Amino acid sequence: MSESIVKPRIAFQGERGAFSEEAAVRLLGDEIELVPRPTFESLFAAIGEGAADYALAPIENSLVGSIHSTYDLLLDSSLHISGEVIIPIEHHLIGCAGASFETIQTVESHPVALAQCLRFFVAHPGIRRIAAEDTAGSVRAVVAQGDVTRASIAGRRAALFYGGTILRERLEDHSENYTRFVLLTPSTLPSEAADKLSLVLKLPHRPGALYHALAPFAGRAIDLLKIESRPIRGRPWEYHFYLDLQASLEDAEAAEALAQLRGLALDVRVLGCYRSAHIQHNASTQATTEASG
Repeated sequence: MSESIVKPRIAFQGERGAFSEEAAVRLLGDEIELVPRPTFESLFAAIGEGAADYALAPIENSLVGSIHSTYDLLLDSSLHISGEVIIPIEHHLIGCAGASFETIQTVESHPVALAQCLRFFVAHPGIRRIAAEDTAGSVRAVVAQGDVTRASIAGRRAALFYGGTILRERLEDHSENYTRFVLLTPSTLPSEAADKLSLVLKLPHRPGALYHALAPFAGRAIDLLKIESRPIRGRPWEYHFYLDLQASLEDAEAAEALAQLRGLALDVRVLGCYRSAHIQHNASTQATTEASG
């Protein structure tokens, strides 16, 4: 009698078919159990509640910028960043069975998705926009309602999952639209070829504090990939600083820089040391690139 294989449970924010679900599959493969969570707060609580083994959270979009909810919840949690994945965000117009582009009167989706498709709405002023909680959830609602005058904007995965009909492809204003997701784990996972270091700092509230905090890395030619500041609750006009560095804790110079930083900052927390991701194109994006190359 063969033993059943226990699949790792991956929590993500949104409903089935969401971009976060696609990111989880791209990073970890098909042999996972997907655990949708309705909010960012419930996503970060999933591991502690025993509902999931890992969590995948969006942290940055190439057009919108940082996902502040993720940064703030990271600080409040004890989770570690153990990996990342970047996926293209392609928005499609999706209707129910029997719908056509000519029948559509309203389009619903997450406000960010609607905002990333402004040229489409300018070109079709008769179509009304409706904000929804989630891109994939808007597809589920449209298909379940069966109203041929309604459509949603979401990814191809959502259309396939809920049986929606893609009426128009690639509505996004900018083709270079990507979201970076981080894999969150309850403890540090070993990472081969780790080359990215994420930190969060609390610095003295005095002139030059940030300059001096970055000097240990600059002096060793360690590349600062990103810096993000978030307010410290209860301390007006004071901030935590999040850093992404092209470095590994296995590198002697990075370890020395981190040790020097600890002597300059009030608090330093290593969020994770992991392998950096590269942009992963969808098949349609690859075909377009190859045709124009």
